[in-house]
Amino acid sequence: MLSTRSPTFKHGTVKSTETALIGDLTLLSMQGPDAEAFAQSQTMNDVQALAVGHWHWNGWLNAKGRVLALFALARPAPGELLLVVLDESAHALRDGLQRFVFRSKVRLVVRDDLGAFDEAAVAPSPLEARDRCIQEADGGLILDLSTEHEARRLRIAARGDHAIDADATRRWREADLRHGLPRWPAGREHGWTPHMLSLDRLKAFSTRKGCYPGQEIVARTHFLGQSKRQAWWLDGVGLATGQAVSDAEGRSIGEVVEATADGRGALAVAALPSSGPVGGAHGPALASPLLTGLARPA
Repeated sequence: MLSTRSPTFKHGTVKSTETALIGDLTLLSMQGPDAEAFAQSQTMNDVQALAVGHWHWNGWLNAKGRVLALFALARPAPGELLLVVLDESAHALRDGLQRFVFRSKVRLVVRDDLGAFDEAAVAPSPLEARDRCIQEADGGLILDLSTEHEARRLRIAARGDHAIDADATRRWREADLRHGLPRWPAGREHGWTPHMLSLDRLKAFSTRKGCYPGQEIVARTHFLGQSKRQAWWLDGVGLATGQAVSDAEGRSIGEVVEATADGRGALAVAALPSSGPVGGAHGPALASPLLTGLARPA
């Protein structure tokens, strides 16, 4: 996987095109005969149900069911997992997970030698193929993040001497936000659960698999429907990360998870009965449902 040796498998043919290095995605690999079992016991999605050659959204929670890290988890070969970590440091995630390895036969390796590149895509893959890992002859791995709204592919390959492309990073991040994939500054303190972030719409967690940190909270919230807050898209002016969101009476009902660079759009967690106007620090904003299409099979 992602090396000079022959790829374990191939699906389809992808021609390399001009790429741009994304600056806020880091890579962590899990390798060894217990890799899948370890990930199954620690992460919130069903890794053992993930077929070889596929990927899904996943995350790591604390014991109180609060999200510590989000990532795309790919299973390119048996005993090999690759985590594309959003915003949080792969080193910090590795150190956190390492405390639970004990006697498991798994190695957690931060792949600083790899980078995540915005691979130019003319058209999205067929819907049924978007959760498949595409492995290139040179060892590169492509994850298709296309939706019905736009074509996007993320290529994991040797970082080399590529410099981070700030414009591509911003565009990628804002597309994630608009489709409801939460992004936030690394290390930001928060108390969001998967349900508050509406991660069920991305099929990013499982309520059926066995125990994992925070599983009891996730299951209780899911089956009892106790989460009043969920993720919304806001259109407004002067929106900013961490900004309070209020209702028509001025009562606080949530906060902005992250805003776009121009402050005209934001992903927010709020208790709203339906879409419509909400209050912000710089005037009213309009809440609407998030774009769909980023869900991958659980």
